[in-house]
Amino acid sequence: MNVFNLIMSEVSVFTVVLCTLLCTGHAQDAVLTIEPSWSSLFFIGEYVTFKCDMNEGKDTDWEYKINKDGQDFFSYRINKDYKLKMTSTGDSGEYQCFGLRMSSRDTKKSNTVSISVLADKPRATLTAGTTIIPVGGSVTLTCSVQNSDGWKYEWFTNQRTSEFPNRDQQNRDIRVSHGGIYSCRGTRGNPVYYTDISDDVIIKETPKFSNLV
Repeated sequence: MNVFNLIMSEVSVFTVVLCTLLCTGHAQDAVLTIEPSWSSLFFIGEYVTFKCDMNEGKDTDWEYKINKDGQDFFSYRINKDYKLKMTSTGDSGEYQCFGLRMSSRDTKKSNTVSISVLADKPRATLTAGTTIIPVGGSVTLTCSVQNSDGWKYEWFTNQRTSEFPNRDQQNRDIRVSHGGIYSCRGTRGNPVYYTDISDDVIIKETPKFSNLV
C-alpha cells in the first residue's frame, strides 16, 4: 500500500467514526443539570431549577421541553431553564430534557436526572460534646440535618428570645463559653428553605469557688 492509499484509508476510518458519533447523537448530546446540585433529595417547599444545554449553536437556536417519567412535563419553550417548586412527593421521578432546533426542526435529548421528594419537614439535630463548660473553657455544639447536604445553620440561645451572634454558619460546629439554652436550624436554597428548629440543649458552667483564707 502506497502512502496516498494509506492516508486515504485513515481518513475513511476517521470519517466513519465521526459520522457514527454524530449520527447516533453521542458527540454532542444535550445535558440536563439541576440547581442546587448538592443533592437529588429535596423536601416539599423547596425549589429546583432544571437547566437544559444543547451543546450546539446558541441557546436561542433551540426550543426546550422537559419530560417526567417519559411523559410531557412542560411543552417546548424558548427558555432553557425551568424553576419548579416541590409541592408533593409526586414531584419525585426521572426528568429528561429535549431540544428542538428552530431552523432545521432537528431534535436532541439529554441524560435523565432522578429527584426524590420527601413529605416530612426535617428537624435539625443539635449535639454537644459535653453539657458542662469547664472553668475558663468552652464546649463544641454541632448542628446537622440527616440524610441531606447543602445546609447553612442559624443558632439561637436562651429559648430563642435572642439570636446567637454566629448566624447563618456554613460550618455546622461552633464553640460556646457561656451557659444557656441553645438550639439551631438548617437553611438552604433560594428562596430560603428552613428546617424545624432542633430540640434545646442546656449548657451549664462549672461553678467558680473563691479561696477562703
